[in-house]
This record gives sequence, C-alpha cells and structure tokens, in this order.
Amino acid sequence: MRNTYLKDVRKAWDDSKVLFGKTKVMAKALGTTQENEYQENLHKLSKVPSLQLGMDVNRQKVNGDVGLLITSHPANVVTEWFDSFVKTDFPRAGSVAPITFTIPAGTVYSRGGQVDIEDDSPLPHSLEPTLRQLGMPTRLQKGIITLDSEYTVCKEGDELDSKQTRLLKQFGIACAEFRINLVGYWSKKNGDVQILKQPNEMDVDQV
Repeated sequence: MRNTYLKDVRKAWDDSKVLFGKTKVMAKALGTTQENEYQENLHKLSKVPSLQLGMDVNRQKVNGDVGLLITSHPANVVTEWFDSFVKTDFPRAGSVAPITFTIPAGTVYSRGGQVDIEDDSPLPHSLEPTLRQLGMPTRLQKGIITLDSEYTVCKEGDELDSKQTRLLKQFGIACAEFRINLVGYWSKKNGDVQILKQPNEMDVDQV
C-alpha cells in the first residue's frame, strides 16, 4: 500500500469514507447471498473483489488491495476522478517490470546511462560495496565505480525481487504507477449494481 498516495485520496474524498480490510470480511459485511445481504443486490457487489486478487494474466500478476468507497457523489464524478488519479513511483518487490533496464559498461553514472554523461555524474565510490551486495559486478578503478561489461538490472515482464527494486530506485527509475481501479459500484437509490471491470480487463504492472 502506497500510504502517501492513499492519504491524498482520503483528503480529496474527506466527505466520504474509504475502507480497507480483509476481503472476506468486507464481503461478509455486504452480504454474500440474497438472503443475508445488507441492502438489495449488495451480494452481487460482494462477489467482485475476490475476482481481482491473485490472478495471473498473460503470466503477469495483478497486484493490489481491495477497498470500499462510500460516497454520495454521482458515479460519473467518482469514475472521472479516479481515472485521472495516476502517480508515478518506484516499483516494489513482486511487481512486474514494465521496462528493460541495462547499465552500460564503463564508469557507473548516477542515472545508469539514461542521460548523456555530460548531464550526469559518476556514483560516489562509497556506494560500490552496496552495488556489489545488490548483484552488480562492479569494481573500483582509481576510485571510480566501474563495470567491465553492461549489466541488465531487469527485463520487461520479469517479476522483480528486492535487489532489483533497490537498484531501480538507486538509479532513479520510477517506472511504476499507482492507480486505483474501480471494479464496480452499487447505488442505494435503486439497488443497481454495475461491474466496471472484469478480471481479464484489469490493468497489470500496477500497485
């Protein structure tokens, strides 16, 4: 959970309620059948969250948590706001790499070859032990961190481990997106339930 961004959501919707908890508990609160549902048709909504967790779409994991937004705002206002709420962040372990990132051979620069060396600077020599601990075959040459051959930190589509995510953050690769996918809503006015996204339509690579 990206707490910083979630705080932004709570602040923007401070006249509403944003609830998180165990999926099965939330589903139980809504009602899982027509006989035990809290309000008419809520059991239809309670079946949606369980479809969104632990799925594998084209060998890519769908990551994320399920929550409830309780609000009096119209559905179109809610969907438009969340569609536009996208934040760039560093990926976390277990997420899928959206890019291939390779650091060129030679001097290791702070951006890892993403910008021209004229606009970059070599990493300080004190970081060399850390890079080696994270799997990079670096060495010090006259006080400069060096690679004898290019090093691929990750390949697009691979599941990232903690060492890879730390290296991506070290080199400033903010290639993950934080967004909240709305999967369905229920209207108290008429008991209508609308499913906004089916499991095979869920975005991947997202936290």
